[in-house]
Amino acid sequence: MSSLMIDVLGTLLTAEDREVIAHPKVGGLILFARNYENPQQLIELVRQIRNVKPNILIAVDQEGGRVQRFRDGFSKLPSMGSIYQHAQSQATNTAVILEKAKFLSQKMGYLMALEVQSVGIDISFAPVLDIDDISDVIGDRGFHKDPQIVTSLAASFIDGMHQVGMKSTGKHFPGHGSVKEDSHIAMPVDNRSRESIFSHDMSVFKTLIQSNHVDALMPAHVIYPQVDDLPVGFSPYWLQTVLRKELGFNGVIFSDDLSMQGATSAGGYAERCEAAYDAGCDMLLVCNDRDGAVTAIEQANLKINKASEQRVQNLLCQSKLDFSQLASDPHWQQCQNLLF
Repeated sequence: MSSLMIDVLGTLLTAEDREVIAHPKVGGLILFARNYENPQQLIELVRQIRNVKPNILIAVDQEGGRVQRFRDGFSKLPSMGSIYQHAQSQATNTAVILEKAKFLSQKMGYLMALEVQSVGIDISFAPVLDIDDISDVIGDRGFHKDPQIVTSLAASFIDGMHQVGMKSTGKHFPGHGSVKEDSHIAMPVDNRSRESIFSHDMSVFKTLIQSNHVDALMPAHVIYPQVDDLPVGFSPYWLQTVLRKELGFNGVIFSDDLSMQGATSAGGYAERCEAAYDAGCDMLLVCNDRDGAVTAIEQANLKINKASEQRVQNLLCQSKLDFSQLASDPHWQQCQNLLF
């Protein structure tokens, strides 16, 4: 079952990287800033990866702002939280501000997807659908504090991605913005009522799922005790009852990185992978810990699920874009003129 998404060590593949990628349990690969020097090096790295496994899903976190793995040689994307603020600096009427912000969001989604796919990468894990509230880790990664504005701008951003052919990944279901702790280094607990979570944070996800904007989702490493005792990514109730059945979501569910502190409650790497997979995740991220990834590959008991594999394959990029031709593309040029 090719359900693991792993990472590689540097800017070119090592012999160990090739061995790990070739394993039948590995179906995805995520790239980080350490894997990037310049566009041509990145194109060569992607070529090497696909020589080992042609249909592997390759991903990156290229959100914009402080979460942008590829910088020099790529457009400097604004944080999502700055888009509405920029529109406010250009207009005073609320309706006009929103329309300007939607236009900018759509163009930034288009630009991000255009550049990422032009180097052979399938998806960026974007956009963040969390509300910019009290979270230490979300902040201006979220579009706004108002769920309705988040929904509107995120829909426009995804429309831009879809124009290029990139599938969207909404994160972090059902919403990480209203809990302060960072799940990379802590186990966040959100003690709000079920009604508050469902009507406020989760409303963004619900609306965008219903409008067919969301192709994949990544659950939060957060516990919501008023709903379930398990972190969302390990919870059959959240992923199967709420997400699949109640919200009707039929896209890919990625686990968030299982090396994060918020995932340690499930045990070692094999146990984390099994718990996330049994809860309903289609693809399991094990990043920034090669020993942990090897343990997951060797020890995790993951059942064969053809439906899950097909969902993941639907995210593969079909585009034949060429990075060297972007500068002469009129749509790319228009987006450049809108950067701020």
